[in-house]
Amino acid sequence: MAVLVRQQRRVPYANSVLNKMSAEEIKEYQETLLQKQLRRAVRNSSYYRQIFKELCIRPEEIQTLEDFKQLPFFMNKEMERESQRRSLEEQGHPFGEHLLCKPDEIAFTGTTSGTSGTPTFTYTYTAEDVQTMNKYITNMLEYGGIYKGDRLLFSHSLGIYATSSILFGVREHGVLPIDVDVRAGSQMIMKYAQMTKPSGAMMTPSLAEHLIDRAPDLIGQGVGSLHLKALFTVGEIGIGIPEIKSKIETAYNCRVYDYLGELGFSCDSDTYHGIHCVAPDLALFTEDLVDPETKKPIEVKNGVVGEVTMTELRINGLPRIKYATGDMVQVFTDPCPGCGFTGHRVKVVGRSDDLLIIKGVNVYPSAIKNVLSKFQSELTGEFRIVLESPPPRVIPPLMLKIESAAGVTPSDLPYIEEKIKQALHQELRVTPSIEWCSPGMLGKQLTKTPLFERKYE
Repeated sequence: MAVLVRQQRRVPYANSVLNKMSAEEIKEYQETLLQKQLRRAVRNSSYYRQIFKELCIRPEEIQTLEDFKQLPFFMNKEMERESQRRSLEEQGHPFGEHLLCKPDEIAFTGTTSGTSGTPTFTYTYTAEDVQTMNKYITNMLEYGGIYKGDRLLFSHSLGIYATSSILFGVREHGVLPIDVDVRAGSQMIMKYAQMTKPSGAMMTPSLAEHLIDRAPDLIGQGVGSLHLKALFTVGEIGIGIPEIKSKIETAYNCRVYDYLGELGFSCDSDTYHGIHCVAPDLALFTEDLVDPETKKPIEVKNGVVGEVTMTELRINGLPRIKYATGDMVQVFTDPCPGCGFTGHRVKVVGRSDDLLIIKGVNVYPSAIKNVLSKFQSELTGEFRIVLESPPPRVIPPLMLKIESAAGVTPSDLPYIEEKIKQALHQELRVTPSIEWCSPGMLGKQLTKTPLFERKYE
């Protein structure tokens, strides 16, 4: 089935004013917003006042992005939890001492899942913040061909999670979200989709793939029968892998867009050219990169890989300022070959704490997934990296559990295993030990699919 392709268009900045600015003018605008945010942070928060006091500088001394990049990070996940603990004990609210507004001015809070510790209220916004971010979501929906009066299947974990903030922007665009909690299961998701006939959908790449496999049994036909105009995926590395992008677009017969919340989304190109950073006025995202080991700033140039230090420029409630995200990205500064977008683009590499070092070779799970995705006829795509001890250093060989595809016989496995080992060695310089699993044995998560099996925990 051929993918429905619209005329390829350049991705626009969400703020139309930026479309008329040069790169240097955008940078100067960012610097103006940064200076205002830093002064506001010191004025409204004892947390940031203490940081600047320890650094022996005043916000007024930070005039350029280069000045700002030389500063150490102000916060990471552990520091955020400690700030929350202190504000709960001393101020009676859990949002942290770094909160820049009054607690009763908060209109929305979305937390992390808390699977690796105490949940953090990282996504906490005032009503003005919500309105600010809505336009970035509506810009993406408009680009994807989802318009006022349409319906949008929204299949994420609902509640106080970060993705729920996106629903404000969907509604602001005049689109009706059909929000089905992913924990209700694939049968319920498909039932609602059939009943409401949405024009688009939002979900993780894992769920999009899972529904491809389950739809024939659940509704008697493929996912292409939903007649979606666009599919927006978030939360995992998936669409950046050509085989996965092609599989999903072919099955759904529509364009699939990779996105990072309000920060950006991919273009209409058949070839994936990364997430286009359409919100340079909302946050410093690609502009402040550090080496993941030394935490020293690195030059942002075409193709560079670094860890993101996030600073939100136009958030009033609980902005992340010099926040060490742990997210590793590759940044592209050349114009997009697909649509001509002239701003920054990123491809997500993984998490800095997901890095594995095997005999001096740095390997991210996303790279392993990329290689395994080339064996679609032999594998289901499900795999786990088995760790006997805490990363990053792994005593070789690296252990992988891999699901074979339906129809693969035990006699086929030695040949397939040899091909996989050769591919991993050639592309990543890693030769793993493989434990084979039958189809479905590893299980499919409808939220984020785990990459690791940690035997040491």
